[in-house]
Amino acid sequence: MERLWAAKTNDDEWWSSFVTAPLAVLLNYVVVDIVWLTPNLLTLVSFITALFAAGFVVAGGLANFIVAAGLIHLSHIFDCMDGQMARYRQTTTASGSYFDRATDQVQVGAWFGACGYAAFDQTGDVLPVFLALIGIAFYSLRGYTKYVAIHVEMSRDNTYLDQLKSTKPGTVPTQRERTPARAIRWFLAEQPKVLRFDEGVLIFMLSLALIIDQLTAMLWVFAGSQAVIGSWLAWQHGKDIELDQQKRVDK
Repeated sequence: MERLWAAKTNDDEWWSSFVTAPLAVLLNYVVVDIVWLTPNLLTLVSFITALFAAGFVVAGGLANFIVAAGLIHLSHIFDCMDGQMARYRQTTTASGSYFDRATDQVQVGAWFGACGYAAFDQTGDVLPVFLALIGIAFYSLRGYTKYVAIHVEMSRDNTYLDQLKSTKPGTVPTQRERTPARAIRWFLAEQPKVLRFDEGVLIFMLSLALIIDQLTAMLWVFAGSQAVIGSWLAWQHGKDIELDQQKRVDK
């Protein structure tokens, strides 16, 4: 269990930190030594589960929404498990990381696209569809501009990635350091992550909206948050490139 907990991502997303990632550790405790169960297979299972969740959302009805909310969380638990398993076994690969991120991007689009359709089916109003499309577009922009910025920086300086690695994220307290007071401080320090509106927050928000059947309100929050954060990050990446370019000129 200690080895599995050490394989948990140090800088997990908000909801992952104290719900889906710990549950993934518990499930990995049972299956991590099953040889035929590979991290890539878990990625595939996570993706298929996510698509089933989207299907239940499209089907409509509160009962289907509740099933979808459960499947969304199960998909994210599997998504946490694949990375934990790879790090535990010391079998991490670049291709595995790539497919993990690619499927994550597709399933977020499938979930919120399905919610846009379900809200339209409920109300006859096309607005939720546009909100879903706006949110998906700006959520994709967050990752797109990040990797475009990395590509631009690497084309000028091939040591750029090494510079990024020099900034280490904070870690969860080790077993020896773990005390009630330290655990409370860690828990409180995790809460500002909710403002990132990343995948972990979206999973919590989406599941809650499905359970209480408030899809249109959730889509307003989704579209607004992603438009603001996506635009800000796009501007920030461009500004960082401009500043780096100016530093080179000054040298």
